[in-house]
Amino acid sequence: MISPGRPMGRRIAALSGAVALILAATGCGGGNGDGSGTGKVTSITALDYYTDTTEHAQWGERLTACGKTVGVTVEHTSVPGPSLVPKVLQRASSRTLPDLLMLDNPDLQQIAQTGALTPLDQYGIDFSGFAEGILSAGTYKGQVYGLAPSVSTIALIYNMDMLSEAGVAVPRTWDELKTAAAELTRPGRYGMAVDANATFEGTWQFLPFLWSNGGDEKQLNTPQAAQALQLWVDLVKSGSMSKSVLNWTQADVHDQFVAGKAAMMVNGPWRISDLNQAEKLHWGVAPIPVRQTGQALVTPLGGEVWTVPQSASKTRQEKAAQVLVCLNDSTNQLALAKRNFTAPSRSAVASRYTEQVPSMAAFVKSVEGARARTGELGVRWPKAATAIYTAIQSALTGQQTPEEALKHAQQMATSP
Repeated sequence: MISPGRPMGRRIAALSGAVALILAATGCGGGNGDGSGTGKVTSITALDYYTDTTEHAQWGERLTACGKTVGVTVEHTSVPGPSLVPKVLQRASSRTLPDLLMLDNPDLQQIAQTGALTPLDQYGIDFSGFAEGILSAGTYKGQVYGLAPSVSTIALIYNMDMLSEAGVAVPRTWDELKTAAAELTRPGRYGMAVDANATFEGTWQFLPFLWSNGGDEKQLNTPQAAQALQLWVDLVKSGSMSKSVLNWTQADVHDQFVAGKAAMMVNGPWRISDLNQAEKLHWGVAPIPVRQTGQALVTPLGGEVWTVPQSASKTRQEKAAQVLVCLNDSTNQLALAKRNFTAPSRSAVASRYTEQVPSMAAFVKSVEGARARTGELGVRWPKAATAIYTAIQSALTGQQTPEEALKHAQQMATSP
C-alpha cells in the first residue's frame, strides 16, 4: 500500500501496448446519456490502476454494488500504475477522462492543477468524520477533489520471540532503538531493517524520522533533519543495520524479516497478510520511535483517492459523485479495510476497526497524525522527494556527512 494504501513498491510494471486503447474506451465519457447533461444516465466509466486480478475483481464488485445503489452500471477498467498519470494528463485538456477516476494521493495535485477535476463540495458531499491529514491528501488549493475510502502508513514491526530472548523492550525513542538494534544483532541477523533505496520508497520510509523530529521538506538543511539522517547513519555504521538497505525495497525488507535476518523493520500493513502466513513467526507492531519522549509521531499517508473529472455532462458527474460517496460510506470503508489491512478514513469507523483487527491498532493510531506527502509543497513534492533520497544515499555510503548531504539536497529541491 504508491504507496503508499499502496506503497510505491506495489505499483505494477507498465504494460505499454494496450494502454492507449483502454483509455480511449474508458476515457471518452462513454455510456448512455446525452452530453448536455439532461438525458438519463444509465452507465458511467471508472478507471484505476488495480491491475492485479484479485484487486481488480474486488474493486469491480465494490463499484458494481455502488453503481446499483445509485442506479447506474459502472464500466470498470484498470491500467498499470506507471501509465495512469501520463495518460490522464494527455486527456485532461480535452475533457475525455472517465467519469470516476482513482489516483494515488500524491498524484492528485498535478491532475487538479490542470483543471481536469471537479471540487467535491459542489455535490454536497459531507467531509465530516475524516481525519485532517486524509482530507489534506485529496485537497488542492483549499478545495477537496478526492476522497480515500481507506489509507495506510508505516510502523515498526518486530519479532516478538527475538526481543523476548534478548530481553529487549519494544523501543519508543531513538536511543532505545539504537540500543535494541545493537542487542538484537547476531551473526547472520541485523537488529533493524529499512528501505533506504534511491527511489520515492526510500524517502517514504525516512519521513517519520524527519517529520517527527521537526524536520521539514521545505527546508532540508536543518539540525532536525540532520539528526534524523544521522540516526540511520549510526545504525549502519554500528552494524545494527545492513549496508544493503541502500538497495532494498520494502518487499526486500519484508523478506529479510520473515527469513529471520532482521529482528525489526519499518514497513506497512500491506505486509500483514504474508506475515500471517509465515509459520512460527510471532510478530508485533508498534509506532515508529521518536527522538525523545514527548515528541508527536508524524508518518506519511498512503492510499488512493477517488475523484470526479470534468465532463460535458453534469448528470454523469453527479452520478459519479454518488458512487464516490457510496465507496466512502462506513460499510464500505470497514469492509475494504478488513480485506486489505488498511485503515478506514473515517475516525469513528477506524475506532471500531481496531477492536475487530487488533494487529492494525498501531497503524490506525499513526494515521491519526499522518501527513500527506504533498501537504507542504503540492506539485513540487516529487523534486523534494528526489533530493531526500539522494541525501540518504550520500550519507549512508559515507560520501558526505548528513549535514553536507542535506545542504546539497536543499539546493536540489530549490533549483529552477
